[in-house]
Amino acid sequence: MNHSKPEPVQIVKQRRDAALGALVNGIPYAKFLGISFERRGDELTTILNYKDSLIGNPVLPALHGGVTAAFLETTALIELGWQHLWSEIESGRLDAETLGPKTLPRMPKTIDITVDYLRTGLPRDAYARARVNRSGRRYASVHVETWQDNRQRPFAQASGHFLMPPPSEE
Repeated sequence: MNHSKPEPVQIVKQRRDAALGALVNGIPYAKFLGISFERRGDELTTILNYKDSLIGNPVLPALHGGVTAAFLETTALIELGWQHLWSEIESGRLDAETLGPKTLPRMPKTIDITVDYLRTGLPRDAYARARVNRSGRRYASVHVETWQDNRQRPFAQASGHFLMPPPSEE
């Protein structure tokens, strides 16, 4: 049997990181808020790095509700894009050299998003993970949870519905 030699792990990591970076750069507001991403295989954790400008109520102090909602929505959008790109990243059809506005999928459009504020977001880093409940050709449904110190105690969660972009013309 003739087996091809697997790609070096550095090349695979570089390709995954480049694809994630390109997706995140498609949402400039994420950079403005200080949102970053940590990747372990195909699993993403979104990080909202704390800064004083994110505080909405200085008396408590508490994270601004709009910042929390934007954090949750950004997490959902990047997760949808990541899942859409995963097979192309893993097959090697998409690499650091071929990444660009023409090769990345268009971002889904938010149809609606419902945010449940469960407790006060404290003045510290926050983390979020999204779970895609359904993803079809035209529609996707995503659930996102965000927490700070204990993943079992989320301070907000969201359910969103998204219009998926049409497949790109080849």
